[in-house]
Amino acid sequence: MKHFDNVFIFDHPLIRHKVSFLRDKSTGMKEFRELIEEITTVMTYESMKDLPLVPVEVETPLERTVQYRVPEESVAVVPILRAGLGMVNGVHKVFPTARVGHIGMYRDEETLEPQEYYCKLPEGIEEKTVLLVDPMLATGGSACDALTALKKRGCKKIKFMCIIAAPEGIEAVATAHPDVPIYASTLDRCLNEHGYILPGLGDAGDRLYGTK
Repeated sequence: MKHFDNVFIFDHPLIRHKVSFLRDKSTGMKEFRELIEEITTVMTYESMKDLPLVPVEVETPLERTVQYRVPEESVAVVPILRAGLGMVNGVHKVFPTARVGHIGMYRDEETLEPQEYYCKLPEGIEEKTVLLVDPMLATGGSACDALTALKKRGCKKIKFMCIIAAPEGIEAVATAHPDVPIYASTLDRCLNEHGYILPGLGDAGDRLYGTK
């Protein structure tokens, strides 16, 4: 795969351990959902390491001191429906006051092209750091379209975070949106003829919500 300066692939032993259980077809819905949240939490720390801080004065038991905090409500998380919803709680464990927007995309089974059917974003999102999340980055079509939708609505500081990525999806998003940092826990081998990631973990939405 071509090298892209805006792509960051995690190589963390704890994440690799948890991803092995995500892949296992015998992992049940409850455990699968918990693993998605846990991996997202670990990834959120790293993906937000450049978040701007503001000075605040606090009083310790011994003295007053200047410390630094993330400005209140400066972060928003936007899941791509429906599987992206499984990552929201993981982000909220790090940023409990983050506002949540939603972008609904579905993939046409014939053309494999994404279609937007819903978009609802928090007021003032154009001033926030936006974390767009989706567990799987396959062809990259949904992520590209979701990023375009966010930019059209004024968002300027956007990051995209996924758990499993295919090289084809990474290349598509990194090429179309070179200004957006892409964070993936794991880079898989390729897509099959139906647009599914190999070895992958199946359909993340179905496994999160017990549907087929």
